[in-house]
Amino acid sequence: MKKQTRNLVLALVAALGFGAAMPPAAMAQAVQSIRGADVSQNELQVGSFKPMPDQAPIDRDFVQQPPLIPHKVEGYEVTLNFNKCMDCHAWSRYKDSGATKVSLTHFKDRDGGELSNISPRRYFCMQCHVPQTDAKPLVANSFRRAEGLR
Repeated sequence: MKKQTRNLVLALVAALGFGAAMPPAAMAQAVQSIRGADVSQNELQVGSFKPMPDQAPIDRDFVQQPPLIPHKVEGYEVTLNFNKCMDCHAWSRYKDSGATKVSLTHFKDRDGGELSNISPRRYFCMQCHVPQTDAKPLVANSFRRAEGLR
């Protein structure tokens, strides 16, 4: 047996032997939040929240907060070639659909210059705008709305 092959076989046997020697409890660890609180696996499951039914938008909590999406977006396609949101929110279609038109701020480049179409930095809507849900916070906080928005 060549030296390289023998070393590879020994390394493989050692790795398998050490993995088998570890008890399953040692390999499984509890999930913890960044602040150190234990988080149950049920709370982390994708889709464990219920989307809110279509409704009036929830008020904003701070200046420059992107508006929340007041409708379901499951199955919405937003790719390099197509943006489902623009079917209703584009300036040419918002009146017919009754949707809010895209803000003028979405038509500016990084230097503040005006563009004829949505800026690539603003094209992927759900980077900033998120659907309203009834999901409970994973950690408690003491956030208060901005005074000017009360």
